[in-house]
Amino acid sequence: LERYGQPAAVLDRALKLAEAPPDRSNVPWILSRLGNVLIATGPADAAETTLRRALQMAREGGDAPLTVAVLYDLGNFLPIHRKGAEAVAAYQESVSLAERSGDTAQAMRGRVNLARAQRLAGDARGARQSLDAVLASAEALPPSRDASLLLISVGVGYRELRAGGHDAGNELLLRAGRVLSRAKDVAEQIGDRRTSSYATGYLGALYEDAGRYPEALQLTRQAMFDAQQAQAPESLYRWQWQVARVHRKMGAIDEALTAYRAAVQQVAAVRPELTVRYDAATTSFRESVGPLFFELVDLLLRRAADQSDPRALLVEARDVVESFKVAELRDYFRDDCVDVALSRITQLDVVSPTAAVVYPIVLPDRVEMLVTLPSGLRRFVVPVTEARLTREVTQFRQLLERRTTRQFLRPSRQLYDWLMRPLEAELAAAKIDTLVFVPDGPLRTIPMAALHDGKQFLIAKYTLAITPGLKLTDPRPLDRKHLRVLAVGVTEAVQGFAPLPEVEHEIANVREVFGGTTLLNEQFSVERLGQELKKGAYTIPHVASQGEFGGEVDKTFLLAFDGKVTMHRLDRLIGVLKYRDEPLELLTLSACDTAEGDDRAALGLAGVAVKAGARSAVATLWSVNDEASAGLIADFYRELKNPTVSRGVALQRAQLKVLSDPRYEHPGFWSPFLLINNWL
Repeated sequence: LERYGQPAAVLDRALKLAEAPPDRSNVPWILSRLGNVLIATGPADAAETTLRRALQMAREGGDAPLTVAVLYDLGNFLPIHRKGAEAVAAYQESVSLAERSGDTAQAMRGRVNLARAQRLAGDARGARQSLDAVLASAEALPPSRDASLLLISVGVGYRELRAGGHDAGNELLLRAGRVLSRAKDVAEQIGDRRTSSYATGYLGALYEDAGRYPEALQLTRQAMFDAQQAQAPESLYRWQWQVARVHRKMGAIDEALTAYRAAVQQVAAVRPELTVRYDAATTSFRESVGPLFFELVDLLLRRAADQSDPRALLVEARDVVESFKVAELRDYFRDDCVDVALSRITQLDVVSPTAAVVYPIVLPDRVEMLVTLPSGLRRFVVPVTEARLTREVTQFRQLLERRTTRQFLRPSRQLYDWLMRPLEAELAAAKIDTLVFVPDGPLRTIPMAALHDGKQFLIAKYTLAITPGLKLTDPRPLDRKHLRVLAVGVTEAVQGFAPLPEVEHEIANVREVFGGTTLLNEQFSVERLGQELKKGAYTIPHVASQGEFGGEVDKTFLLAFDGKVTMHRLDRLIGVLKYRDEPLELLTLSACDTAEGDDRAALGLAGVAVKAGARSAVATLWSVNDEASAGLIADFYRELKNPTVSRGVALQRAQLKVLSDPRYEHPGFWSPFLLINNWL
C-alpha cells in the first residue's frame, strides 16, 4: 500500500515490547523485519546496522532459518550500496546454511541471487555455475508459483550474463529461452497470470535481443495482456516500454511513441513502489527508470526535426523531462509531497520578458538545448556525447576547487562553446539579461557562472539562477515589507568538523543589515532552532554552518552545535511553514558541500528550497574560503535591501565584487554560490 513509514513505527513499538525481560526471544525476528523495511525506506546505515544486529542474535541463538533469512536480506541490500564482495559472502553463507538445514527452496533462491552478486563482482564463471546448479534442481520441481518464479530468475540470470559478453556461441541465449519457456508453461498450467506476464515478457526480451522483432512484439503484447488481467501495473510499464523499443527498432515510430507515452504514464502510477525497489545493479531512480523517459524524449526530438512547426513536440519533450525531474526530486527526498506547496505556481517560462530559460537535455549521443525566449521556444543541438560532456564537466569541477591554478580555463571555455556559444546571437537579439538554467545530470554539479567565453565569465554578462524544474519555482518578487531574519551559525570545531571563525562576522553583518534573531554556537542547538522557527514569523532563515549534501538524503545534513539537522529533521522544523500565507522568502546555506561528481547530491542541493517551501535559496556547491564567503554574503544582503535590486542581481553584484578582489578572483572562491529557484 506504499505506507512504508507505518510498518517501521509498528515494528519499533514491537521491538520495545520484545526487549522487556524475561523473554527476549522475539527480538532478533523483529529486528530482521525492521531491517527489511529500512532497506526500502532508509536510512541505509540504519538498515545495515539493524540487519547485522539481527544476524548476530540469530547466530547466538542457533536460529538457522532466521540466520538464513537475514543473510538473504543483507545480500539483497549490500550490492545496492556497492558492497559486492560482502554480498557474495552473505549469499554463500545463506546457501550453505540453508542446504545444511534441509531448506532446499531457500537454498535455490539464495543461489540465484548469489549468481547475480557474482556477476556484478566480475565473476562470470562463478555466476554461470550457480545458475546451472539451480536449474538442475528447479526443473524437477512440481508446477507451482515458486517453481515458475525460480525458473524466471534463472532465465533472467542467463540473459544478464549474456549481456556482459559471455555468450560467444549463443548457448546462454538458447538456454535462457528454454528456461523462460518452461516458466511460462508452468505459470499458464497453474493459471497464474501475474507470473505468466513476467515469464512471457522476459521471453519477448530474448527475442528482442536476437533481432527477431515480430516474435518479440507478439510475446510482449501477450505479457501486457496478462499483466492487465492480473492487475499488475508494476510489470505492465516494463512491457509497454519493451513494445516501444521493438517498434522503434522496426521503424514504426508512431507506434513506438504511443507505447512510450503509455509506459511513462504507467510509471507515474507506480513510481512510489519503484523508488524503493531498485535492483542490485542500480542505485537510483535515474538509473532504473530514467532511460524510459529519455528514450521517449529522444524520439520526440528526432520527430520534431522533421516538422515544419515542431513546437508541440518540443514542449512535449520538455514536459516529459519535467515530469521525470519532479519524480526524481520526490525520490531523492523520499517525499511524495515535496512539491505540494508549489502545485499552483505559474510556470517559470512565462514570467519575465528579459529572462531566458535554458533547458539542457543530456542524451547519449548529443545535448539538446531548449531555450525559452520572448519570441517562443527555440532548439539548439550540440553534437557532444554524454560520456564526453561528463568527462569535461568532471574535470572542470575538480579544477575549480583547486584555487591555486588557472587550468580550469580550458574546460570552462569548452563548456561555454558547447552550451552558450550557439545561443549568443538569439540572446543578444532578445536583449536577455537573466538566464535561468534547469540543469540535468552532470550539469547539476558545476556552477554556470564560471563558464568563460575567452574574455569574461558568464556571471559578468548575465544574472544567473538555477532551478530543479520549471514548475518547482514560485516566481514572485521579494516582499521586503515583512522580512524577518533568523541567522544561526557555528564558528567552533564540533563533531569532527573544522572551525569557521569568520561565521561570527557573517552573522554580525546579517544582523546589521536586517536585524532579526541570531543564534551562535551553543545557542544554535537543534531544539532551539525548532523553537525559534515555531514561534517566530521568519521569512529568511540564514544558516552559516557546515552542511553536506550526499547522493542519498540520509547523508545530507546541516551542522548544529549539538547535532546534525538532517533533511527529515529540517522538514519537521520548517515543513509547517510551507502552508502559511507567507512562505519563506529565502533560505541561505553559506557553507554547503556536495560530493564531487555526484549529480544526485547536487540534485538535493538544488531541491532544498522546494523541500523547505522557500521561494528561493542561496547555497554553495562546495565549501568556500571562510573570509571570502563572509564578505560575499554581506554584500549580497546589502544589495538585497535595495528595493530596486532583485535576488539575482544582488547575488551577481556580490559575486562580481569578490571577483574584482585580486585575492579571490579565482572562480573557486565565488562561483559555487548558487541562486536556486526564484531570482526576482
